[in-house]
Amino acid sequence: MRSPVLTSLVPASARDNAAAAANPIPDRPIAALPTRLRPADLLRLTDETGEDVLAGRYDHLLPDDGRWPLVDRWAARLAADDEVDIWLISWTPEKSTKLHDHAGSLGALTVLSGALAEYRWNGSELRHRILAAGDQAAFPIGWVHDVVRASDRVAVAGRSDPRPRDPTLSVPAYSPPLTAMSYYEVTGHGNLRRTHTVLTDQPEGDL
Repeated sequence: MRSPVLTSLVPASARDNAAAAANPIPDRPIAALPTRLRPADLLRLTDETGEDVLAGRYDHLLPDDGRWPLVDRWAARLAADDEVDIWLISWTPEKSTKLHDHAGSLGALTVLSGALAEYRWNGSELRHRILAAGDQAAFPIGWVHDVVRASDRVAVAGRSDPRPRDPTLSVPAYSPPLTAMSYYEVTGHGNLRRTHTVLTDQPEGDL
């Protein structure tokens, strides 16, 4: 059954998109308000929205010429309200997000096509995993990771798949809607150090 949260969301209009582009700093306060949604709810929302993307229900938000960007990541907000926002991201080779968190927002994603490589800080080191098409991941408060499009030769079930993976698409969701992100680096002593924090309402950092 369709989640009542998702059915209450309205796709952003062209006017809303233009306003967001002109004013990238969100009007919402940085301090995140409590959310009634759980990681499992966000996983369900990204899965259901991903099905809608694949069914063509968001084709009006895709690049006009039908060509996905090859250099910079591309993103479109599919739906938003005061509780959650949901995006579609197209990933490009070697364009990583850098190590970051989502401030006071929970997150989750579903990979629709291609594959993503995630490098997550586990408290002592970076752990690596591949998220292939159909895979999901949830990001609780305090989750620090770097995400990049995986190589076009991704090991799947012990075999290397040489097929081209354009576009590589994912659907992430954040609750409360994203307002800030902090960036980190791993020091020479093997510790995690925060370098800076930015206001943003863009998914997974600078596109």
